[in-house]
Amino acid sequence: MGILLRVLVAAGLAADAYVHWVFAPDMAYVEGGGIGGDALFRAQAVVAALAGLLILAWARWWTYAVAFLVAASAFGAVVLYYFVDVGALGPLPDMYEPVWYGEKTVSAVGEGVAALAALAGLMIARRSRPGAAPADAGDRPNGEGRAEGPAGGPLPERRG
Repeated sequence: MGILLRVLVAAGLAADAYVHWVFAPDMAYVEGGGIGGDALFRAQAVVAALAGLLILAWARWWTYAVAFLVAASAFGAVVLYYFVDVGALGPLPDMYEPVWYGEKTVSAVGEGVAALAALAGLMIARRSRPGAAPADAGDRPNGEGRAEGPAGGPLPERRG
C-alpha cells in the first residue's frame, strides 16, 4: 500500500506542477499584490515538483506532511478563488477566476488526490514509527489489554 500512496501523491503533485508551469506566463497579467501571478504559479510548480520528488525518495511522516500541505493548500486556493472574489491579499495578486476548464480540472483533481493520499500516508507513517503509542490496548506486545512489567506481572495503573 505504501508504494501506491507514494505514486498517487507524486502523480497528483506532478499534474499540479505541470499545469501551474504551463499557465504561469498567462498569469503575468493578473493585477494586485506585490508578487506577480506568473511568479506565484512558477513557485507553486517548483514546490509541487519538489514535494513529489521528496515522497518518491523518502516515505517518512514529514515528507507526507509536506506533500499534504502543498497539495491541500493548492486545492483550497483553486476552490476558494473559483467561488470567492477575495481580491489581492497582501503580496498575493487577485486570483479570482470564476470559470472552470480542462486544465484547471486536471490540476484540482491532482491536488485533491495528492492531498488525500498524503494524508493517508501521513497517518500510516505516524502509526508505524518506532516508539509511537499503540492505537488501542489490543496492540500491546503481549497481545492483551494490559502491558506486562519486567517480572511478567501487570504494570501499576497510572493515575491522573
